[in-house]
Amino acid sequence: MKGWMGKIRALCLLGLTALVLSACGKENLTALDPKGYGAEQSFNLIVLTTIVMAFVLATVLIVYTIVLIRYRKKKGQENYIPKQVEGNKTLETVWTVIPIILLLIIAVPTVTATFDLADNSAASDNLNVQVTGNQYWWHFNYEGQEIQTSQDLYIPVGEKVYLNMKSSDVIHSFWVPTISGKMDVNPENENTMYIQAQEEGVYWGKCAEFCGPSHSLMDFKVIAVSQEEFDQWVQDMQNVNPDEEPGSTVAQEGQALFQEKNCMGCHAIGSSPAQTGPNLTNFGDRSKLAGVEELNKENLKQWIMDPESIKPGNKMTGNYPDVSEDEAGKIAEYLMQLQPSDITPESAGKE
Repeated sequence: MKGWMGKIRALCLLGLTALVLSACGKENLTALDPKGYGAEQSFNLIVLTTIVMAFVLATVLIVYTIVLIRYRKKKGQENYIPKQVEGNKTLETVWTVIPIILLLIIAVPTVTATFDLADNSAASDNLNVQVTGNQYWWHFNYEGQEIQTSQDLYIPVGEKVYLNMKSSDVIHSFWVPTISGKMDVNPENENTMYIQAQEEGVYWGKCAEFCGPSHSLMDFKVIAVSQEEFDQWVQDMQNVNPDEEPGSTVAQEGQALFQEKNCMGCHAIGSSPAQTGPNLTNFGDRSKLAGVEELNKENLKQWIMDPESIKPGNKMTGNYPDVSEDEAGKIAEYLMQLQPSDITPESAGKE
């Protein structure tokens, strides 16, 4: 008896721990607080499935308890054999029909939502973005806008934005849980989905497919702003001049070093075609470095000098020329001044 009590206590403790941990997370990185059409559809399916599973669990427990009490072995029944119900057509029909009905209750809304979210018939009438998954960052090419960014995807709130996704290396998975479901990003074929944010704000995204040692660090953001702000952001990005000199002398020296060290061989500023590294057009507007570290000059210097210490396995490691701490500081000063727009993640809402 004591052994059983110990097991029961352990199970209760495990259940309580799971309940507590399920409440941990970030406000804009959860599928349980939907703020987008796709996430809302997924959440409704989660609720429906949970209700069905709870109904099945409750039914099984009730039947089990009734059978356990009513048909338990009593005194004087040592040789008693209960009435046999083998081949009872009524029971067999019930436990066959009920699961079919429950399956249909789950399957019909799931299939309907799947086709709804995969519908791209209105793509030509909406904003389209070419999304490329790389180890371990994301690239966004706004089709017809001559705008390219990395890590931060700006979208107008309330509007459908169609994402045409492909990988440059291994399989990735695009997931912004607060506003959409997941979509695999493959090197062989292009997959399309649309996202639609219902509220302005900054929504965290993740790669949901293991893709290498820094898979867990492959973060990005979707910044949903008003249509007016989005139009202003588009105009600001289109007016970027990659050759424009920064204001400070240190930043000017950093720009010269950026070109001298051939950083432009991997990174682009402006609407140039995607390179092997992230586009840096609005690098200074980001709030995160490499998607995970706070963006400030000291962290950026560390990244330039030793990117492997922040994101293991990245392509910059081993391909970047040697730079001194002073040179790294000047390049960091230049990159921090790449701020073409006043529309930033901080202005869009709380992260």
